[in-house]
Amino acid sequence: MDKSTEWAPSLWLDIFDELVYDDNELDNEDQWTLTFNYSQTDKLTAKERRDGWKITCQHVNGRFQCSSCSRTWSSARVVVVFRYRLRGGRGTVIMRPFRQMCRQCDSDRFNLPGFSDNAVEESLLRLFSKILKNCYGVEEDSDDNSEKNSNKYTSKPHEVSLCEACSQGICKQVEECV
Repeated sequence: MDKSTEWAPSLWLDIFDELVYDDNELDNEDQWTLTFNYSQTDKLTAKERRDGWKITCQHVNGRFQCSSCSRTWSSARVVVVFRYRLRGGRGTVIMRPFRQMCRQCDSDRFNLPGFSDNAVEESLLRLFSKILKNCYGVEEDSDDNSEKNSNKYTSKPHEVSLCEACSQGICKQVEECV
């Protein structure tokens, strides 16, 4: 499964639940849920901010398969946007993975990414670090910062014209997205 190119929300849900409820990564009794929204952006309205929503964006290692020609490729710059808030003992996380187009065929279709178990777990642990800081007041370990930026040095050149997040002005701002 580590080389999967198929978008699998259940993988994210299973690992999320395992980390929250079995491993107690958020170290609390609050109920947390993960859902998906494939149209959310990296912007919050004033009302959303007042309602307690926070946002974080990440680059995650993923794999794609073209829905037209079946070509596969890897990317260390798959953009994932998470919105989250804690309210009345209930935490909500809303996730959006961004898509990429194939450079081999003429299809102008964006393809959803697949992720390995390890990539999902690393991404969720980075998210939980943000949740701990912004919802519970627990500061991040300084070691986490080097992990967050490790993809910068291992990725191939990024093809801006094939990236959905770039077309929306999000990809280049991932490091700044708080």
